[in-house]
Amino acid sequence: MVEVFKTNVNRVDQSEILIKQLLSHFPGSKINFDLEDCDKILRIEAEHIAQHSIIAVLNEHGFNAEVLI
Repeated sequence: MVEVFKTNVNRVDQSEILIKQLLSHFPGSKINFDLEDCDKILRIEAEHIAQHSIIAVLNEHGFNAEVLI
């Protein structure tokens, strides 16, 4: 399963911190950001994806995320 989120993450150092946090909550997932994209894409590939939990992790660190449809 793959889920894509629009975020307001702008910097590589921010994305690295968030990836570490997300991996601690969702071990075994493949997680990356595309900060070159206008939507600052967060892409997560995992067997099960809890959208609300992913959004909550970003919110806890002061960032916004919404599912791209």
